[in-house]
Amino acid sequence: MLYLDTSVLVSAYTHEPATARALAFLNRQTDPVSISEWVATEFAAALSMKMRIGALEEAYRREALALFERSAAASMEMISVATSHFKAAAKFATDYKLGLRAADALHLAIAAERDATLCTLDKRMAKAANALGVATRLV
Repeated sequence: MLYLDTSVLVSAYTHEPATARALAFLNRQTDPVSISEWVATEFAAALSMKMRIGALEEAYRREALALFERSAAASMEMISVATSHFKAAAKFATDYKLGLRAADALHLAIAAERDATLCTLDKRMAKAANALGVATRLV
């Protein structure tokens, strides 16, 4: 099973330097794909941030959000975030050498708990995942 980090989805559904890579990656997947409620939250926040900085127009934001929600409902398993995920994320985040942000530690904890391969565009998170023994695919 694959666990998609928000970076892959934001790139796939908006115009970013990695959009072509993210779309190609998603289009060739045959393995089951999962995301978490946290991914949905981060996705919405990323689109709002793009609006605030003038990188996205309202109509496109609505379209991207609707497309993401339809795709998630149709073809992605939604993982509920549990207390155990937060506890594992806190444990991961205590290793200061990994340089993990709280959100990234939570993604890693969810992927680890599901024994899923974390798919991300974030090189720092991929490096931390490898150090923690979480299977990773850098998109």
